[in-house]
Amino acid sequence: MSILMGIIQGVAEFLPISSSGHLALFQQFFGMENMEEKYMFFTVLLHFGTLISVCVVYWRDIVDMIREFFLGIAALAGKDNGAPPPPARRMVMLIILATLPLFVMVFLQDAVNTLFSNSIMVSIALLCTGFILYFSDRMARGRKTAKNATVADALIVGCGQALAVIPGLSRSGTTISVGMLRGFDRAFAVRFSFLMSLPAILGANVLEVKNAVEAGFNMAELPMYLVGVLVAAVVGYFAIRLVKSLSDKGKFGMFAYYCWAVGLGSLIAGVVKTIVG
Repeated sequence: MSILMGIIQGVAEFLPISSSGHLALFQQFFGMENMEEKYMFFTVLLHFGTLISVCVVYWRDIVDMIREFFLGIAALAGKDNGAPPPPARRMVMLIILATLPLFVMVFLQDAVNTLFSNSIMVSIALLCTGFILYFSDRMARGRKTAKNATVADALIVGCGQALAVIPGLSRSGTTISVGMLRGFDRAFAVRFSFLMSLPAILGANVLEVKNAVEAGFNMAELPMYLVGVLVAAVVGYFAIRLVKSLSDKGKFGMFAYYCWAVGLGSLIAGVVKTIVG
């Protein structure tokens, strides 16, 4: 089970198919409503596994950003020469700005959580994800990078990330597409999307650690959990590489057809279930 869950986490977290949407549909149609609570500690570990994959792929960017973060603090203290900030320092600023809209969603968390039990709404969101991906392939190639992306760009992409907390809307697909809509270079749009996921995923899971520990876990199962984490990290690494390659070639459309198929199928099943039930 741990290997299968690791594969699902690694694939769904980064491919633009909405991991939360798939989880919600599995819970609704396969009687797995209590799965997340039962394996809460394992779920938190799996998310940290996907964080590892982002860090591995973008480790150079992360090191540069950490260094520039502290150099930026020194600059604010008046200890620099007044030169324009390097791209890595601007990237830190852009990611901080893009994370701000998520704080608004904290006040809407209860409303968002209710959507997980509504298969019809999740299906509609998946269909919307398909359209977002389909049209992202047809956008003109932008040229913005960390050197010239604006505050407005970061905030708008951040709003896309906040909106993607709705189950069925893909976080990576939405943020990459919104970035390209704002004129981001395709490679930069992907890079910015995955780097901005670090504080989002880390923050969400830090908040869940306390509840996960209180829920408890069997120490005898820890080796099995760690195998799942390793699998999630490895699969996540290759999923990120795949997204980078397909985005650069303008081939997100292949995921659009998948989202349409799953969304339409689950929508029909949800309507039938509602009528029969």
